[in-house]
Amino acid sequence: MSFRDKPRDEDAAGVPQLSFSLLSREAREAIHEATLEILGEVGVKVSGEEALDLLDRAGCRVDTTTNAVRFPASVVEEAIESAPGKILLASRDGERDFVMGGKVVGYTNFGEGTKVYDLETGEHRDSTLNDLALSARLCDAMEMTDTYERALTPGGAPEHAHDIYVLAESMANTTKHIHLGASSGEHVELLVEMAAAVAGGRDELRKRPLFSLNQCPSSPLQLHTASTEAIIHGARNGVPVNMLSMAMAGASSPISLSGTLVTHNAEVLSSIVLSQVTSPGAPLMYGSSTTTFDMTYATAPVGAPELAMISAAVAEMSDFYYLPCWVAGG
Repeated sequence: MSFRDKPRDEDAAGVPQLSFSLLSREAREAIHEATLEILGEVGVKVSGEEALDLLDRAGCRVDTTTNAVRFPASVVEEAIESAPGKILLASRDGERDFVMGGKVVGYTNFGEGTKVYDLETGEHRDSTLNDLALSARLCDAMEMTDTYERALTPGGAPEHAHDIYVLAESMANTTKHIHLGASSGEHVELLVEMAAAVAGGRDELRKRPLFSLNQCPSSPLQLHTASTEAIIHGARNGVPVNMLSMAMAGASSPISLSGTLVTHNAEVLSSIVLSQVTSPGAPLMYGSSTTTFDMTYATAPVGAPELAMISAAVAEMSDFYYLPCWVAGG
């Protein structure tokens, strides 16, 4: 069976849905075929011995001198086929679960702020763990926010355990599903242990994952060690992993949006292959925070029209593959 024939569940009645067409069926096929060519002939640079070993045993061609991995089309398409079309983003109390996938539309907050305006003093200052806790409490009360992404990258937490403190503060201040990053596979295991204590054990956490991981390839076409370890340990523990490319058209990817979509797709699909060869059926998201590059100010404008166009195209590619989709907004 091809991934094109994956069975699709009916979307939940009464849940907000959105559908429009930016890419034709032929355009989606063309992007997919161009992506397979990139993955098969150019490849992706992959870091981490375990990741390289898993991909090698799955049939990928691994160059141990350069760490370049070339992905046969059959391996890529088998991974797309095995990845689930819908996943559960569980809430702590069971009352605000979100099932992600299909045409259902959900919302989360934007993340990774490093500074805040102090509500008491008006000062523009570095964010703290207390600010993170307040942001989680605010998003917990917002009806249209379905899940909580760490809104801030707070100072004050020990650098060697930053992600551990983020999950602890977030979980203490919202019952909604939590998205965050992890700095290593070892830290993923610690995050799982923490969440399992809340969920009632690792088996219960696997059934109802209370948090998910964001991992970002390094554009162009690289999966660094922190990413590969997050993918592997997330897959083994049943923790959803968001394969979140952050390519910038004109800087770290081709200046044309179609070219950027191809490299973006290659980065995401190579991540999906690693997830599925680790644990077939592991929950994941096809993610994007890809935008254009502002040549004048050397910035990544997340409010640019190009981001909206890329996000719409990414949503259509994820629908083409029948994979849960996460796209950034501004």
